Amino acid sequence: MERETWATRIGFLVAAIGSAVGLGNLWQFPFKTASNGGAAFVVFYLVAVTVVGFPALLAEFVIGRRTHVNAIDAFAELGHRNWRVVGGLAVATGFWILSYYDVVGGWVLRYILGSATGAYFDAPGEYFGAVSAGPEAVLAQALFLVVAVGIVAFGIENGIERATKVMVPSIAVIMVVLAVWAATLPGVGDAYAYFLSPDFGTMLDNAGSVIPFAVGQAFFTLSLGMAIMVTYSSYVGEDDSLPVDGGVIVVTNTLVGILAGLVVFPILFANDISPDTSGPSALFVAVASGFADLPLGRVLGVVFFGVVLVAALSSAISLMEVVVAYAVDNTSYSRPTLAGATGLGLFALGLPSAWDTAWLTWFDTIAYQLFLPLSVLASVVFVGWVLGEEAVAELRQGTGGLDTLGPVWLWTLRLVVVLGVLGTLGLGFQTLFLGSDAAIVPPL
Repeated sequence: MERETWATRIGFLVAAIGSAVGLGNLWQFPFKTASNGGAAFVVFYLVAVTVVGFPALLAEFVIGRRTHVNAIDAFAELGHRNWRVVGGLAVATGFWILSYYDVVGGWVLRYILGSATGAYFDAPGEYFGAVSAGPEAVLAQALFLVVAVGIVAFGIENGIERATKVMVPSIAVIMVVLAVWAATLPGVGDAYAYFLSPDFGTMLDNAGSVIPFAVGQAFFTLSLGMAIMVTYSSYVGEDDSLPVDGGVIVVTNTLVGILAGLVVFPILFANDISPDTSGPSALFVAVASGFADLPLGRVLGVVFFGVVLVAALSSAISLMEVVVAYAVDNTSYSRPTLAGATGLGLFALGLPSAWDTAWLTWFDTIAYQLFLPLSVLASVVFVGWVLGEEAVAELRQGTGGLDTLGPVWLWTLRLVVVLGVLGTLGLGFQTLFLGSDAAIVPPL
């Protein structure tokens, strides 16, 4: 079977950006910022994206384009069959994340409906409790998965590329409009200070607890450690500049995350809602409370959660494509059949998260503190220390040189990125395995 490719370079860029600009930016980034010190978290996150995220992104690009196969078989294609376990870990990490990600996608569907009817305006907390867990959450999860499966079933050019070419520009345009509107709300100065003016003393005092989440957020928002960028770049031609494409993705992704904060925090401060709450429900409840008290709250709610839905779908289809790409390359079954089977598996694994939000929090913690940094670490060690100069040669394809930047990137990967991820993993291990409230224990 002839392998699919992107119809255009723009198609690859918007799909990769769409993967990055998902719930990681519009849901995770504001609530991780709120629960980790506000602007202090933003500073650590920006450093992590620049110093660790960008070089690691290029490493995943190199694996994908060098081999033009799925994320697991890529290591065998490079002559290192024993390293296929690294690809398997990345695929499993993406599958794990999407299992609870689709539950949150179901929440978004319910909040679009709730915004249109005003159902959550009187009691936002009670509304979230009703729709976030139990039979209603399971049904919404299933509906979200059906949409994602349908897009992936159509393939790269006719499904993913066509869908993301519409999704990504719409996210950017609507987020800019919402940010401009949010700038007119009362209390916006305090909101901006909380989000953008760090207290460096607080940063240093809380660095040990904040850094793992900041680095994990960088991985999550750039879709690293989940085999997405390996898979997407495997459809890329040799003439494309990987550093340029990677730079576009990093900058766009970061700007959308900042835009999300410029929308969410003014809404919270305008309604005297404290942002210093934790947990995945925080911003659903808080932002919904804000819309309930604003003029045209129903319209604004539909628009905001509509953008979140588009972002959620753009990331969900990229995570699903990772699994489907491996199955397409290694079985004789059709893409629609494999997409449907993947959706069923995700639905089954996501049932605990849909039934009880305590399980969703546990799945999310394991992903951030263990799977993502471990997967990224294994990939960058492979590219930096095993591929070495072969990786630099691949990075130079389509760039017209990189005589100086290539070795700088390689040694940044070998030393700075590896040490940074090791440190993050060590801090995560403390949270997971040490103490009486070790997070590795599931909420049975």
